Amino acid sequence: MRELVILCVEDEPEVRTVLVRDLEPFARAARIEEMTDAAEAREVIATLATAGDQVGLVLCDHRLPGLRGVDFLVELQADPRTRAAKKVLVTGQAGLDDTIRALNEARIDHYIAKPWAVRDLQRIVRALLTDFVIEHADDLLPYVRVLDGERILEALSDRLDD
Repeated sequence: MRELVILCVEDEPEVRTVLVRDLEPFARAARIEEMTDAAEAREVIATLATAGDQVGLVLCDHRLPGLRGVDFLVELQADPRTRAAKKVLVTGQAGLDDTIRALNEARIDHYIAKPWAVRDLQRIVRALLTDFVIEHADDLLPYVRVLDGERILEALSDRLDD
């Protein structure tokens, strides 16, 4: 894994700016890419795959121009390049049917309602990114200070025992 990437798919500029700002503590562990819709996200994913970079986390709004967020997350679950990524639906607009579909078909890892509390968002992102790097990164040391250091050190210890 060359570089870990967080995708933020949000069409409202003000909301996207706040989301990226709230993710800033994770910028030392992962590059944060922001896009406005699924089409733009597909292009970024193709570029990342060509570079050998790995999407570790996708935060996606439901109300997007063109393809709805839940539909895009379902698409990501079916794509081998993004299937392993942790997926979060960040919205205040998804109805019950869409939320159930996100859970069952997109296999989202979390649902965050807008407006979110910064600490809650950061706690969730830290936990999900920690899960991802433990599952997929060969070298865990670069993530100790930014993510859940205790869990990462435990995983390192477990790897040494194996």
